[in-house]
Amino acid sequence: MRVAMVVGRSTGGIGLHVVDLTARLRELGDDVVVVTDDLTADRFALDDSRRWWPARGSGVRGIVADLRRMHALARGSDVVHAHGHQAGLFAVLAGLGTGTPVVVSQHNAVPGGAGPRAALSRIVQSVVARRAALVTGASSDLVDVARHHGATDARLAPVPSPRVPALLGTRPVAVAERRTRAATLLEAAGLPASGALVLTISRIAPQKSLDVLVEAAAQVDEPVQWVVVGDGDERLLTDLRERARHLAAPVHFVGAVSDPTAWLEAAEVFVLPSRWEARALVVQEAMAAGLPVVASDTGGLHDLVEGAGLLVDVGDTPGVAGAVDQVLADPELRGRLSQQGRDRAASWDDGLATARRWREWYSALPGMT
Repeated sequence: MRVAMVVGRSTGGIGLHVVDLTARLRELGDDVVVVTDDLTADRFALDDSRRWWPARGSGVRGIVADLRRMHALARGSDVVHAHGHQAGLFAVLAGLGTGTPVVVSQHNAVPGGAGPRAALSRIVQSVVARRAALVTGASSDLVDVARHHGATDARLAPVPSPRVPALLGTRPVAVAERRTRAATLLEAAGLPASGALVLTISRIAPQKSLDVLVEAAAQVDEPVQWVVVGDGDERLLTDLRERARHLAAPVHFVGAVSDPTAWLEAAEVFVLPSRWEARALVVQEAMAAGLPVVASDTGGLHDLVEGAGLLVDVGDTPGVAGAVDQVLADPELRGRLSQQGRDRAASWDDGLATARRWREWYSALPGMT
């Protein structure tokens, strides 16, 4: 089977998922061609990808050229699988007249609201949903949105983190050992090595509500050092650092790392206070590492975390602080959440099982034989 895999600009979970799915499909014998832009190709070392992303800077002539290249690839493929809203639009436009089924996987919500931009967004979502042979959502609310916009076939497609199997394959790290590892990491980063390590792995972006995190850190009663791993919006990062300084909050932004395993196995609590998430890969990884999770009760986080972690309302700063204190002050709760998180992570499909499911779905699409 020849699959054209399309993904736009990504530095996080979507790109990581596409890389893993591509590798797994190739293991199963499929010919997979990845189409993406320069940023994603460089970030994930997609050296054999086709860099045909229709960026604004390309001008009309460049965009048309990319569409023509994508159209030719679609015509010669068995299926086109696009990831994200922009990639979905690119794929359905390029696929017109080819007869090749287009699959669109939605990983993020599109902000609502009023005005011309919001109206245009709704039109685009409707076009993509109606033109695609199959639309999948990484969380059930995204599936509902696809159906609302006219998708004839919309399904839930959980996205696994490729790091989970390796994390499950190691023994859980005891609290005393976590403290020792945390001290080593903090000292290497030039940070104070006192108190429990609280970890957040996140892009620096408004959606992640890191302002809530900073304010919560200032309200935590237990002694902690709170580390945020990730990069992104530099202006927002400057504002967050200034806010942490003003509140004397023990929050430290250390930038992106290629593999967060060392941090996951040194921390004592993982926190993600986002306004919205689908099936956050970093939360899956924290659970697999036996790290108690505190997360916003939003999107796909509810199904992911409920019963195996602590959920708080979106924007509830005292709730985040209280949940962190609760975990750190209660060894029995900490141990229970650690084990429940690992047990749940062990129940999820891995990358190979996910690829097999996708092959079954591809084969059953209209026009496939």
